Amino acid sequence: MTVELVGSAAHAPHSRTFAELYAQAQQFYARQLPILDAHDTERWAAAFTDDALLELPFLPGPLPARDALARYVRAGAAARRRAGERLTHWVGLLDVHPRPDGTLHTRCSALVHAAPGAAGRRTLSVCVMEDVLVCDGGGVWRAAHRRVVRDDLA
Repeated sequence: MTVELVGSAAHAPHSRTFAELYAQAQQFYARQLPILDAHDTERWAAAFTDDALLELPFLPGPLPARDALARYVRAGAAARRRAGERLTHWVGLLDVHPRPDGTLHTRCSALVHAAPGAAGRRTLSVCVMEDVLVCDGGGVWRAAHRRVVRDDLA
């Protein structure tokens, strides 16, 4: 039996460089999302560039800059504390596209769980998250643009 992954041949280079970039993208999310779950707003906002934009499905438009991002996370953290809940984000199905300008365009599925709360552990949302990641001179990746859409609308 032969299996062909439709559309994968054009963006699946088999080089060490791609493997390293893919691993770095995975590490970016593995480090960033637990910071969000811990409500460490300043560290979470620092994972974005100074001029970053964040698009979320329940907001009327993008949030500019790290200060706005930190305010959004701070408000969400306060609401979770009042509800007695803790969020957990899980990212999977990561697809990474290195661009000639050195950025990484990523797309992944993101699950957001809440626990414990009155209803017990539950999935709050299933989303598709698309990022443009840029690397600073010191090898640190930051998100310059994040677009989150509901899974059924992606």
